[in-house]
Amino acid sequence: MPVRKKWISIALTACVCGLLSYRAQASEETSGNGEIEELRERYEAYQQSFEAIETVEDIEKNGYEIIEDQSFSVALETFGEEEVFFYSILEKEYHRLAILIADNEGGVLYKTNQLETNYKHPGRLEQPVKELAAVSFQDLDQNGLKDIILITSCENAQGDYAGKPYRVGDVLFQRDGQFYRDWRISDKINRFSMNKSVDVIAAYVRDGSSTEALYTAATLQELLDSGFQVIEEQNYSRQFEKQGYLQIVPGVMKMAEYDVFMIFLVNEEGYIVWSFQPMGDYDNLYAMRGMACKDVDGDGMKDIVVLAKYSYAEDGGIRLIDNKCSIYYQRTDGFVEDKEFEKTYHCTEKDTVKDLVEIIREYWGWPKEE
Repeated sequence: MPVRKKWISIALTACVCGLLSYRAQASEETSGNGEIEELRERYEAYQQSFEAIETVEDIEKNGYEIIEDQSFSVALETFGEEEVFFYSILEKEYHRLAILIADNEGGVLYKTNQLETNYKHPGRLEQPVKELAAVSFQDLDQNGLKDIILITSCENAQGDYAGKPYRVGDVLFQRDGQFYRDWRISDKINRFSMNKSVDVIAAYVRDGSSTEALYTAATLQELLDSGFQVIEEQNYSRQFEKQGYLQIVPGVMKMAEYDVFMIFLVNEEGYIVWSFQPMGDYDNLYAMRGMACKDVDGDGMKDIVVLAKYSYAEDGGIRLIDNKCSIYYQRTDGFVEDKEFEKTYHCTEKDTVKDLVEIIREYWGWPKEE
């Protein structure tokens, strides 16, 4: 059912309460009620500024800037036959995205800041939004009305992934003279990495394709039943010192024009006991170049080395290709992904898996073979 105005108000109230509750708990352990009150005032001021935008001329004076390359005219059935103006705007202080739809005179017909990308840092006003990477208007729920697909580019300032850009996908559905957002759909789009492109989001929401099984399947058979395609030339079994006899199963799940690449370790009963995603934030597996299962760090236990080519789209839609080596070190309780060697060595087209094994071993202090 569509979320009408009163439900939007209820959702917003719940969001504010959740924000204040989250920060209130932390504040009680630090500076007490003064910080809570300051946060409340800042959030209320932010909301009041957003609510004060009634015309396009109000955007800048209320602390927002228009994202020019993602603002344009469009025909949306809800607002009649004439084209309206779609504006994406970014709050300058807290970097929170908002969407406006205005008429030819600049009057705001619709606006929302209830977007997935505004909640990547729960309980905080400041968000990691850098830009709106893509906007598309398509009928995803097959009701004859165009919906809005949004993909934002975000970047955390601190933490484990500081400085590494990532994408956040979202959909606003058009229905009954309004737009509404289904948070369950937005959650799955991002939780299961279906935010790579507009086409991938459409393949999930409109066509029912999904990568969910890559992250939730318990057995190899479940993966195969969900459309997982095994790369047979790299599919073999090995005896792992701490993990037992396991089948190494690399393969892809197709979403729109992309191949999502993962590797699974499967025991003799067919159950998945470990999984790896070497492609990381790349869009697509371009080519699997090879894989080795050998001890590379000198601890006497077999590790996994993966060499592959991945493609990704730069700003402007230009598609680029990278060669990447991924290493997974075997430990007593599982596997650990390498974070250090990749900082010292950049793979090239000339590298082979055999060469890389020797380079990695040399990095870990093995004597070079004559």
